[in-house]
This record gives sequence, structure tokens and C-alpha cells, in this order.
Amino acid sequence: MTIGRSPSIVGTTVTRCPGDDRASCDYNRGVKIVSIGGGPAGLYFAILMKNADPAHDITVVERNRPDDTFGFGVVFSDATLDNFREADPETHSAITRAFAHWDDIDIHYGGQVLTSTGHGFSGMSRQALLTILQERCAALGVTLCHQTEVADLAPYGDADLVLGADGVNSWVRTAHAGWFGPRIDWRPNRFVWLGTTFPFRAFTFIFKEDAHGLWRVHAYRYDGRHSTFILETTEATWRRAGLDGADEAATKAFAERLFARELDGHPILVNRSLWRAFPTIRNDRWHHGKVVLVGDAAHTAHFSIGSGTKLAMEDAIALAGALRERRDVPAALAAYEAERRPQVEAIQRAAQTSLEWFEQAERYHGRLEPVQMAFSLLTRSLRVSHDNLKARDPKLVATVDAWFAAKAATQTGRVVPSAPPPPPMFTPFRLRELVLDNRVVVSPMCQYSAEDGTPNDWHLVHLGSRAVGGAGLVIAEMTDVSREGRISPGCTGLYKAEHLPAWKRIVDFVHGATRARIGVQIAHAGRKGATRLMWQGMDEPLDEGGWALIAASAIPYLPHSRVPREMTRADMDAVRDDFARATRMADAAGFDLIEIHFAHGYLLASFLSPLTNRRRDEYGGALANRLRFPLEVFDAVRAVWPAAKPISVRISATDWMAGGTTPDDAVEIARALKSHGCDIVDVSAGHAVADTPTMGGRLYQTPFSDRVRHEAGIPTMTVGNIASYADVNSILAAGRADLCVLARAHLWDPYWTRHAAYAQGVDLPWPDQYGPARDFRPRGWR
Repeated sequence: MTIGRSPSIVGTTVTRCPGDDRASCDYNRGVKIVSIGGGPAGLYFAILMKNADPAHDITVVERNRPDDTFGFGVVFSDATLDNFREADPETHSAITRAFAHWDDIDIHYGGQVLTSTGHGFSGMSRQALLTILQERCAALGVTLCHQTEVADLAPYGDADLVLGADGVNSWVRTAHAGWFGPRIDWRPNRFVWLGTTFPFRAFTFIFKEDAHGLWRVHAYRYDGRHSTFILETTEATWRRAGLDGADEAATKAFAERLFARELDGHPILVNRSLWRAFPTIRNDRWHHGKVVLVGDAAHTAHFSIGSGTKLAMEDAIALAGALRERRDVPAALAAYEAERRPQVEAIQRAAQTSLEWFEQAERYHGRLEPVQMAFSLLTRSLRVSHDNLKARDPKLVATVDAWFAAKAATQTGRVVPSAPPPPPMFTPFRLRELVLDNRVVVSPMCQYSAEDGTPNDWHLVHLGSRAVGGAGLVIAEMTDVSREGRISPGCTGLYKAEHLPAWKRIVDFVHGATRARIGVQIAHAGRKGATRLMWQGMDEPLDEGGWALIAASAIPYLPHSRVPREMTRADMDAVRDDFARATRMADAAGFDLIEIHFAHGYLLASFLSPLTNRRRDEYGGALANRLRFPLEVFDAVRAVWPAAKPISVRISATDWMAGGTTPDDAVEIARALKSHGCDIVDVSAGHAVADTPTMGGRLYQTPFSDRVRHEAGIPTMTVGNIASYADVNSILAAGRADLCVLARAHLWDPYWTRHAAYAQGVDLPWPDQYGPARDFRPRGWR
């Protein structure tokens, strides 16, 4: 296919030459590429494509002048620089000659400066980067057109590929929103991009409080004499300080005054330094026909993880690779997005967690001791774990572990080894008179294998093997307080006499053969009851043999589910008494802990969520009313459960749905539970309604536990895609939870805890019967 000639672009005018809208290209004769935007993404892509084939006709169109720039410096990790070396060694060489490199992170907090090493980052002037890329483009024969506004894609109709590389405020994305489906989340904090002549020796975070509130600084050196200095705070603090009306001069004066000690007399520099909110940008699609979005036009990642320019340039690497592999442009763009989108979304998830940490730094400031604050900061995105950090900075992690072990010793009254200290997961934890040997919990996992509520040999082996496997606490599955409260015919119960000896057999085995403690989760399924066994159809109603359902409101779970009856006061009295009876039976069976299920759309949860509670009496409406009956049940349980034994409550911190339970509600629910004598909150999420969006990702529910723990001031358990011991140690050391609850990991490996101990050099006691295994080392096991 014949390739059209490139348009003639001079100054601010663009003249279109004849061409067509081809979907495939003759790569033997080169392709015609236009980049709308001359930032790092557009320039680097032009370099990679022109370097791959000089026959490509590439033009970069930029609205600004070559030496116009925003901000001050950019930052790259060592891994990112390795990617640049592989993609284009000459550009990599020029970048490395211009950057400032450091390994340390300094954290100014509570009057101390804590340093962590081994991180490997480089900073450089944004203008220096642009100059390097511009010069490389010019040397390769790329046409650069600065001071050129684009208001129409028609002049580029004969191009084979058009890049929307025009940044956060992308004209291409906005003008063609119907193509791309942009979604912009404007974050609540305010920040301003400043510079200074003070050469910070490390990547530096500063937390400083004044009369107006808490301020955060993200600072790093980008050459021998200059540093980036990003100042961030909440909108309320920003307004109290009078900065909502500040110009650059007023902002400069404020920052110099507040950070005079940290700047050591050096001035603050400004460069279009206006206060703004950060937009997290996502698009439903990145490409349409021959037009593709890259860099900030397609996606943004918060500056707290320093990935904006990295993402843009790695987009360019991935896109160039896809185009080299495929002749058809739309097919190449589809392949590029399919490969690249999961990588970007993973970084955006990390950036979201990181930005929320900074948005909510008031939660930690003054509550966390400096060493834990430092660890929490360094692991905030959940991409850096206890294990990662130990490899980078073993001295810091040893300090964190020693601090955590000392706290555990004080909290439990037990002696904890100090030379060396155990990893956080192998420290004890106390709830009332119950002391757990370690912080690993086997999650309640329904087995759907009981007969009229009676547990059997399956339950003995299931729970017993995981107790032998080393977990500190094993919690028996959701166990229903009445026959009508079951999810399915296979659910366990605590409602008839035969249940007591069957449960006691299991509890006695755990107590007699292991060091684990055992709890039970009690519940009523409510509108999610009378369903098939899990493997016969999750949540599907029984074809026959079902029973009448009750709930806060007469709303079926699935459209074809049984419609529950809205509970009367008499129903509430009966259910409350069922919970009290089940609790007395649990105590008689010898359980060490009881957990009440307030989550996942079951009966008590149906009162809590506005999505399932439409009542107009004193049990509906405001959160205080929706809490009324669940708290009645809690009080009834607490009244008959021994004072020495702890009670946990599992809650859903969010319904993941508009109009449902929110994390703010979760904090209030936890505060109410604490005031009624709850000892620990098991923080979960979702499942209130059948069409809940699918959520996932590593540790995706841990931020809710973090928030509840610090804002409600109550111990928490966290759940949700926890699969590695490194994650468990990270969660605990950072103060995001007190116990970690694992489900699928324990289905996969009943000895998960014991294997984690071996991998970390911890000598976990073995049952006498398994003594010969103490010195056994499987071949290939590290």
C-alpha cells in the first residue's frame, strides 16, 4: 500500500496533504506518525520508532516552546533506567549523565529524621530530560513543531498513526471523549509544585504541623544545586492558612517561613507554581482506529510514587514494540492496550493506595511512633513489603522487628526473643485473657458438609489440620443460630443438643493436640438463606426443601430468590434469643473466641446497609437506627459470653456500591461496637447485594482495616487476598491490623503458617507425633 506524504507544518499553521484513512501500513516504506504533544511520551516514542526504521515519517506537534516546562524534576527508579537502556542505549546514556542518584530516603517526623537506604532512585531536571529527547529526535530526523496548537485531527487524516500524547489536560482525549470514555477522579488534597536551591541529600519526606494543620513535603534533588519541593496538605488546612487566594509570591513566602530550618536559608523557587488538586485519570479505551492515547492523556499516577514520567516513557516502549510486531495498526494498538493496561492499572492501584495514605496522614501523625511511621510510609503503596525492605535495608527492618516484639511483650506479658527478634507475624497477641502464640488466623470458611447443622469428621480434619499447621487462631465456619438461619442445608449450626458434643470434640482436639486457639463465627443468613450447596450453584435458591426467610426489608437477594419477610419486633426478639442460646452453647463447647457476623449481606448486615434496609421505623434510616438491632444482638451475646473471653465482629467496610455502606460508616460502626464491649473488628467488604462489582488485587481490603483501627481506636483483623508471609509482616509492622486472616492460602496449604516459619528461620514447635519432621528438609525447598 502506498504511504502518503507527511503534512507540511511550519510555525503555528498546519497544511493537510492528500491521504486516506488506512488501517494497515507498508512497513517496507515506513509509516507516517504524528504525535500530538511533545512531552516525554511523544518524544520518546518518536525516537524509538525512528531509530527502528529511518523510513518512518514522524512529526511531533507541541503547543509550548522547546524550553517551556512545568515543575522542576522527574524521578526514575533503577529498574526504570534499566528499561531505558534496553530500549535505546544512546538516550539512556544521555539521561544517566544528567541525573542525580541516591539510595536513601529521609523521613522527618516527630522531631526526628529516620533514614532508610537501598532504594536506588535518580532525579533529573524535567527540562534537561526534554532537551535530551528533543536533541535525540532532531538527530534522528524527527520533525519537531513547537508553538503549534491543535484543534482538529482532520489535518492528520493521511497519517497512519496519531498519538494523543498531550498530557493531563489532553485535547485529544477531551475532544473525543466518546471514543475513549475518560473518568477523572479529582482528589481532595491540595498541592503545589515548588523548587529550591537546597540540595536534599536523599529523597525526603517532611511532616510538619503548624497552627493551621499538618503539611507534607515530597522533595528530591534533581541536579547538583536544585531540588523539587512538592508541598501538600488537606483542603481544610490549605484554606485555614489563607492559601486559597495565594499567588506564587505568597506561596513562596509561606513555604520559606514554615520550612526555614529544613531549607537552611535556601530560597523556594517557583515556576507556574499554582495550588491544585490531583486528577487520577482513567479511560475505558486507549485507542480508536488509528488514534491512541499515551502517558498522562491515558492515565495518571500520583506523584507520591513518582511514576508519571516513567509510565509515559514505558508506554512508548510498549507501543513501539507492538507496532514492530504487527503490520496492522488497529491490531497493534489493541495488542498494546491488552498488554499494557494491566501493568498500568497495577501501578494505579498502588498509586491510589499511596495517595490515600498521604491524604489521610493525620490518621497516623501523633499516633504512630517514629519507627512505625517510617515503616508505614515506606510500605504505603503495598508494593514494598517487609521482605523487600529487609533485602534493601536489613538494619531498619531489624529495628522495626525489635520495636514490634517489645510492644508485643508488653501487651501480652510474655517474654519475646530479642536477639534476633521474630518477624511480626510470630509475636503473641492478647485479647482479654486469650493470648495467641502468633498473628495468623485461619478464616471461617463454609464447608457445606454438615447434616442439620451437626459438624462431622470433615470439620474435625479441616479445622484440626490447620491448627496443627501452626496458625495462632482457627475460626470455625459461619455457624447458624437456628435451622431457619442457615445459608444451605449443609451449614453448621449451634441450635440443637446434638451440636454441642460434635463441636466439643473438635475444640478438644485443637486444645489437646496443638497450641492454636479456636473460635466460632455465629450468624443468621437472612435473605441469603435456603440456597444450594456452593458447588451446586452459589447463592442459587433451593429447588425444593427450602424455608421461609426473614430480613430487615422484603428485598430478595437475587431476582429469582425467595422474598424474605420484613422482620417484626417479635422476629427480632426471637433472633436475639437464638444468638444468646448459640453463644452459651459455644462456651459450653469450649471455644476461646466468638465472632458475630455483621457482614456480607446476611441478616444483621441487612440492617446495616442502606441498600438492603428500607425500613421506615426506628430500625431504618440513619446509621444509628440501622445499628440498633445488630447492637441489641451484640449486647445479648456479650451478656452471656464469659467476661474473660473476647468477642470479634465481622463487618463490611464498604458495599462497593453508590448508596451503600461507606468506609465512614465502618468507622462509626466500629466505634459503636467498641463502646458496647467488642474486642476486635474483623474488617471485610462487599456482598451486600448480588450485583456488587468484583473487586480484587493484593491486600485490597487492608486499607479499610487500617482506617478502622486508627480512627475507631480498636484492634482489627484484616482479610482479602493475603497470600505471602511478607504481606502479613508488612501489615502488622505498619499497624494496618493486629491479626491477619487467610482463607484460600489455608485451603491450598493447611501448613501455611509452619512453612512460613521455616522460610523465616523461626522454630515453631511441632506436635510430638511429628517430631521426625523437625529436621526434614524437602529437596528443592529453600
